[in-house]
Amino acid sequence: MIGIIGAMSAEVEALKAKIENPRTERISGTEFVWGRLSGKDVVVAQCGIGKVFAAICAQTMILRYGATTLINTGVAGTLSDKIGILDFAISSGVVQHDMDTTAIGDAPGLISGINIVEIPAAKSLCETAVSTAIEQGNRAIAGIVASGDQFINNASRKAFIRDTFGAICCEMEGAAIGHVCFVGGVDFVIIRCISDNASGEAEMEYPEMVKIAAIKSQQLVEAILERI
Repeated sequence: MIGIIGAMSAEVEALKAKIENPRTERISGTEFVWGRLSGKDVVVAQCGIGKVFAAICAQTMILRYGATTLINTGVAGTLSDKIGILDFAISSGVVQHDMDTTAIGDAPGLISGINIVEIPAAKSLCETAVSTAIEQGNRAIAGIVASGDQFINNASRKAFIRDTFGAICCEMEGAAIGHVCFVGGVDFVIIRCISDNASGEAEMEYPEMVKIAAIKSQQLVEAILERI
């Protein structure tokens, strides 16, 4: 079973609509839809925005539906000059940029209990996602995806996340999903189509750009499913 998670409806609705013989269940306020998609058994859900909602959804997919792989699809703000609007950032690993126990001597982002900063994503999934995106005619790179319960829209915070963690994009869910997968021994990859430059400036209205980026991310997920 492959779990597919998106934070917003725009990030998963098209995937839900294509599931063959769909069944639906609501757990902890989240609707889970499962069936067959691109020849694979999948469960798809909109988790909601933020790390807690993402973690609840990921854990439910693992425990309730037996997901052995999780794919997080969605949008993000770029932190790298190597990717721009509507390009793809694929996780080689994830960090929680707002995890901060530096006051007691820890490194920024260190996760107590597992005592690491960077959680590695599944290498094979990362490589498949990058190569598939490129074959579709997109620009895509692998790197660190940074997550936090903050919408980043200023230069100083953007620079901190980029310089401290070497992150290529920032968003609000991926690292929480990675955290759950790491402790549960489940493969994961975070797929992000770039919707903004994390500076508060945009080429078009943010909601419209999110819709376009979300559709591109869903299309990539479908293509990846056919290859794994």
